[in-house]
Amino acid sequence: MTTNPSAELLDNLLTATGRTTAVREEVRVWSMSGVERVAFPDGTTAVFKYAKKPFDSEDQALRLARTLGVPVPQVHASAVVDGWLGMLMEDLGPSVRGADDLDGVAAAVILHGTRTAPPLPVLDQERLRTLPALALEHLERLRKADRWQDADDIADALGRIAQAAEARSTGATLAPFGWVHSEFHPTSLHIGERGWRLLDFARAFTGPGLFDLASWHGTIDPPHPVRLRVFLEQYVTAGGTPDALTPRGGLTAENWALGWHRMWAVEWFMEQAVRWINDPATDPGYIKVVRRHLTDVLHLLEI
Repeated sequence: MTTNPSAELLDNLLTATGRTTAVREEVRVWSMSGVERVAFPDGTTAVFKYAKKPFDSEDQALRLARTLGVPVPQVHASAVVDGWLGMLMEDLGPSVRGADDLDGVAAAVILHGTRTAPPLPVLDQERLRTLPALALEHLERLRKADRWQDADDIADALGRIAQAAEARSTGATLAPFGWVHSEFHPTSLHIGERGWRLLDFARAFTGPGLFDLASWHGTIDPPHPVRLRVFLEQYVTAGGTPDALTPRGGLTAENWALGWHRMWAVEWFMEQAVRWINDPATDPGYIKVVRRHLTDVLHLLEI
């Protein structure tokens, strides 16, 4: 396991910005990334964020978003050491309040109205319908490593979704199709004294904007199509495309969005389990989440 090179990254960033010393204060740290506030001798502060693959291109996404007019924190400098990205960013200061649903739709309208950016990975219909098959490949690799042995129900559910994927994935490129934040939650929207900024662009891609709207209320609680329908209607009222309400894949927009967003999450969790985290000790937690999401996918996509 790569040792976290945050000290070396910060040294590189200080050099790049003409600084010599900084006092570090942890804000939020986990195995694959961390956020710290750094204070300089002159009394100014910045945010130092570091992350390992696959979160190592957030600096590019943030710079791109800023260039295209999306309100995001400014990246002062970025550097890469041993597959870890480090960024020194503007310190937005304390939030004046938490983000509510109307803040969420306002931010989504701005982001989804931004011109598509070629460097971002693309999730179109072809890519969307391969998600269950990709998840099955991850499962096969896990089983070859003598992990996830009691997961026949997961294999069965993924097989059923793969069979239905062609029909259910139609409409993937209906508007809003373009920038997808993909970590779109109230905690990713910072509301400060100088307005709002959208944070956490590590997994931004080009794809169905409905995924952002489906993720806003989180995936811990059971999916709530009626609540999402209201949110979609608020989005349209706030200036989002009316196509957000258009049925797709033979389903309502809200069921399609919630179902495919959870399928996307399942494939990501399984890839993490086999590739990025790759720690058998975490398997019970991952299996539990994957089972719960797959039950929701089968129900929402009417499979």
